[in-house]
Amino acid sequence: MAVEEIPGFAFTVFQTDSVPDDVFRQVQGVFAENYREANQSYLEKNLGKLRFLSVATAADGRLAAFAMGESRVIDLPRLPASNVRLAGLCCVSAPFRRHGLFGRLEGLVLGAYQLPPAERSLSCGRCAHPASFRGFARSGVAVPRRGHVPNDWQREVGAAIAEAYGSPGFDPDTFVVSGSGVPIGWPVMEIEATPEEWEVFEHVDRSKGDSLLGIRWVETPPAGWE
Repeated sequence: MAVEEIPGFAFTVFQTDSVPDDVFRQVQGVFAENYREANQSYLEKNLGKLRFLSVATAADGRLAAFAMGESRVIDLPRLPASNVRLAGLCCVSAPFRRHGLFGRLEGLVLGAYQLPPAERSLSCGRCAHPASFRGFARSGVAVPRRGHVPNDWQREVGAAIAEAYGSPGFDPDTFVVSGSGVPIGWPVMEIEATPEEWEVFEHVDRSKGDSLLGIRWVETPPAGWE
């Protein structure tokens, strides 16, 4: 599915089980630009776990950025048939940053499947560092968050979301998702974050490929969530 919106870029959405080889090679290249010692097997595994891949192509034909993700209806603990948005890996090539590609590409993959009307949806993501977690941190009811101990319901929902991602292990107390034992890679960009922002990442071991699962309700959380 081809989409046009941001001037100078063409956008395409693929189902991850039918990505052309030449497109995937370019995706691998952008991933390698964003991470030192980029773990390409991690990229391939994620491609098989989430349903959609969106890419932005610049006017000169270069692949500028990509994102993975999908939306599903999931029977969450105590919340049957919930709308859930599973954001995945997103990388933007250095020459094409500050064009709004990150938000546009994530919106495309999360909107590729039309969810039924609902009072609320659960927004989810696995984050390797505070910069990618800030969207959750800005929410006053996100889990995890600094100074907050997840309650039983939040732990149950967190475990269900980790399972939806196909993650190998999940700690319901810290919301740390276990990695494969090797790093995803090390971000090329320097991460500027305060000690307070790093606090929720205390138990994330990036050398083992761990990440932090973030969840937040859009709009009002269900009664009893807090």
